[in-house]
Amino acid sequence: MRRPSTLEVDLHVHSEASYDGHEPVDLILEHAADIDLDAVVITDHDTIGASVEAADKAADYGLVGVPGVEISTAEGHLLGIGIEDMPAPGRPMAETVEAVRELGGAAVVPHPFQRTRHGVRKRRLKRVDPDAIETYNAWLFTGYRNRRARRYASKYGYPAVGGSDAHSLLTVGRAYTELTVDKPISEIDSDDIVSAITNGDTGVRGQRAPIKRAAGHYAKAAARKTAWGVRTALEKSVWGAKRTGSVVMSR
Repeated sequence: MRRPSTLEVDLHVHSEASYDGHEPVDLILEHAADIDLDAVVITDHDTIGASVEAADKAADYGLVGVPGVEISTAEGHLLGIGIEDMPAPGRPMAETVEAVRELGGAAVVPHPFQRTRHGVRKRRLKRVDPDAIETYNAWLFTGYRNRRARRYASKYGYPAVGGSDAHSLLTVGRAYTELTVDKPISEIDSDDIVSAITNGDTGVRGQRAPIKRAAGHYAKAAARKTAWGVRTALEKSVWGAKRTGSVVMSR
């Protein structure tokens, strides 16, 4: 008899490919693995190339590869989890939800009701039937919007998920979704993650971590980012030296 696996997945992370992101894909994957996440979904704004790249590379870091994107709809933002093609932005949210499903993904409403961050308004969300609601977004400054989202999901029977909405390495994994899948973790793929979301086999983890744990998390992220920067600078320096040398020799 197979035992179900429990995975910790950050469903909402931005890379440097997003207009408001800062981190390269490899650095995000490396850090996600180091803080014991099982998967991280790159959900850049209206661009999906870096996310597909991250999903392809995920196994190299011991992670499950799950592509995704944050889509700008006419009513607000929408996450497409588990898709490799970019739905057209700017369409009504209800149409975009269907487009995500047709592509084999899960349509998740992020940070609802927060108008300053393009969250869909409640009266408009009632016209939409998404697959899940993000009830814990770690980017929010207070818990009020998260509590509203949680009440809405509970009232209307939507699965609840959590995500860090990280735009820098320091906040990756601050909130995540706990997913239950009836497979060994070595056999789990993106489709299984999508099914777990749509089936409601989810748990939200986003409470404030103890100070000691949080301090360790941020220190680790800061050290990794510094090391990455130094390594990248050295690689560029070596490449530049080789290129200069080749130019000199060609003369």
